[in-house]
Amino acid sequence: MTREILQQVSSGKLRVRQKPGPDNSLGLVKFIFPNRYNVYLHDTPSWGNFFAQPNRSVSHGCVHLEKPDELAAWVLRDQPDWTLERVRHAMRDGQDDIKVNLTKPIPVMILYTTALAREHGDIHFYPDIYGYDAALLAKGYPSPR
Repeated sequence: MTREILQQVSSGKLRVRQKPGPDNSLGLVKFIFPNRYNVYLHDTPSWGNFFAQPNRSVSHGCVHLEKPDELAAWVLRDQPDWTLERVRHAMRDGQDDIKVNLTKPIPVMILYTTALAREHGDIHFYPDIYGYDAALLAKGYPSPR
């Protein structure tokens, strides 16, 4: 790229967008929901076998989905034309950049946890890949009452 183009991109006057597809790091589909962090739920690219890896923290905050076609069909379940087969066709063989709106909002809640108490009282600890625990503990959390 020329210096001028890079300056336009840096200043926000020009945007660069990669088309959806098997080489796109967002994969074939992304689920956009309101949030200030530009986090999406999305497919995994065809070149990554992320779900076979024990450490899957390869994203910049987005959530990789193992079965995005099934989630899309579930999300669109109140739109009978959007069957699982149609979703799969749209993802793999359809035109680029199809936008499908929901008929009603679906709440999305993403939790980041490094410790989880299970049903039988077992506690499981997970790596703090974002380093949030140190900041919380420095503030005195959890504070005894």
